[in-house]
Formats: sequence, structure tokens, C-alpha cells
Amino acid sequence: MTAFGFRPGAAGLNPAAPADPAEEVLGPDATVDLAAARARSGIDEVLSALDRELVGLVPVKTRIAEIAALLLVDRMRERFGVSAPRPTLHMCFTGNPGTGKTTVAMRMADLLHRLGYLRRGHLVSVTRDDLVGEYVGHTAPKTKEVIKRAMGGVLFIDEAYYLYKAENERDYGGEAIEILLQVMENNRDDLVVILAGYADKMGRFFSANPGMQSRVAHHISFPDYTVGELEQIAGLMIAGLGYRFSEEAKVVLRQYLNRRRDQPWFANARSVRNALERARLRHARRLLEQADAPVGLDALTTIEAVDLLASRVFETRESA
Repeated sequence: MTAFGFRPGAAGLNPAAPADPAEEVLGPDATVDLAAARARSGIDEVLSALDRELVGLVPVKTRIAEIAALLLVDRMRERFGVSAPRPTLHMCFTGNPGTGKTTVAMRMADLLHRLGYLRRGHLVSVTRDDLVGEYVGHTAPKTKEVIKRAMGGVLFIDEAYYLYKAENERDYGGEAIEILLQVMENNRDDLVVILAGYADKMGRFFSANPGMQSRVAHHISFPDYTVGELEQIAGLMIAGLGYRFSEEAKVVLRQYLNRRRDQPWFANARSVRNALERARLRHARRLLEQADAPVGLDALTTIEAVDLLASRVFETRESA
């Protein structure tokens, strides 16, 4: 048994995972078909899903593809008897809200499962409140229960820096961190931990917790979306809801995004989603106020410029 009674799961549950140990080791003159192994692994399905779900983020997608390639090549090296310690797969995702960190974490869990590095490949997403208790003896069982649910998959800890509160001597976050550190080391064959949050705050968190820093091998930065990328995101979102933008609305949308990005509490794709929900509300109210005239499908499904211009973002005073 390992720390806290968690037992690592066995790799090899996926067709792309290493062959049975009893399988004959390939000789130095043999060859392996990397293209076929890649096709069996399902790597391309995961990467294609990322492209469909997330606009931009080229550096992030490139890093994920590199990690996938390394793990697959390691599997092929094992066929020749070339073994190396299992790579550390714990990660840190840094970036502002709404940049796709949770979505990428979900796809990473799927990818690691397909490659045989995780036996289940599910994602358990938590925050400080899910791990840290409010009184003595409360934190350990909460943290262990979350870890138990995450075993075999990925534990995603959003705003992980809130686990550590140096200004509060009676805070119990340190206890959760100690448990996590032990599990990240002793159960890394059966659990991948991804820490996420703002880059500057995560930097301070790692400075205060060097043990955590040493266990995280991959640091991936998620950039803010450009206005052009936000326009693409808005188009995809609105189409998914069965709407479209009029040509005039597209012009106003760009103006909206240029203004909104410079205002407080901007959260990238999340702010775009909220803006579209408000535009839909205005659109519906506008149609009902004009209910004395019949409306067709075009009117029911088209967001007009006026539906966006009513936003407080276009007021002269600063507004969120």
C-alpha cells in the first residue's frame, strides 16, 4: 500500500499502452510503425477536439502535442527494452480566467488515458473549499476524499494559490498541501495533478512551497485572446445557440470587444459568453415590444447592432 492507502492502477489498459511484459523485446535491427501507433492511440482525435473547442492558443496546443509525442515515443522505446523512469506529469496552467484551462485539462486527462498513463482518464475539478476544512481534523478527510475520487485520472485545482495563506497562522491549507505533496510523489502512477491560476500568484505560491514546485514538471502559459480570436469565439458560441450576427452587429461586436478588454473583470471567453447572453435577452425583449407585427425565422435568429449597443460598455463612464 502507498501513502494514505491509495493503490496505483496498472498502465496498459489502452491499445497504445506498452505490451505485456512477457512480449518479446524487439531487436536492435527491428522497426516500429509510429504512424500506426499514433493512429491506434487516438492522439489526433484529442488534438482535433482541442482545435474544435478552443480558438487560438497555438503555444498551448503545441505543448500538448509535444507531451503526447514524447509519451508515445517512450512507449515505442520500451518495445526495444529501452526503459526510463515514468515521466512526471503533474502540471501548472497559468493564465487569466476564460482562457481554456479547464477544457485543456479535460482533454489532457483523455489523452493520458488513451496513451495508457491513466487507467480512467476522468477529471475532478476542485477549489480550496473542497480541500480545506474549517476546524482541526476537518482538512485531512476532505482532502483524502477528493484524492480518492480523482485516482486514476486528473485532479484539477483551480486558483491553487489560495491553499496557502501565509498571513493566517491558524489556516489549515498547509495540511492539504502536505497531503497533496505525498500523493503527488507516491501515487504519480495513478494520479496527475494540475494546478491552475494567475501567473503571478502561482509564482508566489511556488516560492512559498518549493516542494510543490519540484513535483510539477510542465508549466504551460495560457495567453489572453486577441480581439480577432474573441470575435471567432463569439461567432462559434452564437452559432451554437442557433443565432447569427447581422453585418452591422459584427462591426459593433468588434467595438464592444475592444472596449471590454480594457475594463475591469474581463474574463476572455467567459466574458464573451456573458455578453452574448445579455444580447439574447435584449433581442428577445425587442421582438416582444414589436409583437404587433409578424416575425419570421430571420428576425428570431439574428442579433442586431442595437442588441449590443445597449450594453453599459458603450456608456461614457467606465463600467464592467
